[in-house]
Amino acid sequence: MSTSTIAIVDYQMGNLRSVQKALEHVGQSAVVTSDPDQLAGADKLILPGVGAFGDAIREIRLRHLDQPIVDAIQAGKPFLGICLGLQLLFETGYEGRQGQSSGHAGLGVLPGTVERFENSAERKVPHMGWNQVHIEQPACPLLEGVPTTAHFYFVHSYYAAPARDGDCWLSCDYGLRFCASVWRDNLFATQFHPEKSQTDGLQMLKNFAEL
Repeated sequence: MSTSTIAIVDYQMGNLRSVQKALEHVGQSAVVTSDPDQLAGADKLILPGVGAFGDAIREIRLRHLDQPIVDAIQAGKPFLGICLGLQLLFETGYEGRQGQSSGHAGLGVLPGTVERFENSAERKVPHMGWNQVHIEQPACPLLEGVPTTAHFYFVHSYYAAPARDGDCWLSCDYGLRFCASVWRDNLFATQFHPEKSQTDGLQMLKNFAEL
């Protein structure tokens, strides 16, 4: 079991307890907190999330959680974003801003935007269910023990469009090939929900906790 402190960022949006329980299932403990000082003192951070980009970034800033998140990433602490927690890492999210030139400013840790899937007869939005991912960076430590044919559980209407191809770690096809995960040094983030992805998702969480 890891002896490091894992903090799950609580900004009143997301499946916080589900992530905490998934970590407990693989023998790891984590604290759910909205205390900036507790986040700053943690060894690893997890930013989960379900909901709208604009609402989420507003809640994070109201609670003064944005700086501890950015500081932890810049300090080299292992960081995991999940679903909306991936999208918030980017510069701009256009949820609710279609047709407008300006979007919601995200945390700006990664260059790129968050775009909406287009509806079509063949493709319903939101993208919901199990999908196979394609490995773009096979050396990622979170993939240890995870088969290359793994499927993960997605629920989202928006997807991240990184400005740098090298940031994308896993991709997925849903009418277009989109970035399903990002990885850069100590920063990891998934559009899918590892805590809902059974054995392979739990393995990824275990790998993160043991970094």
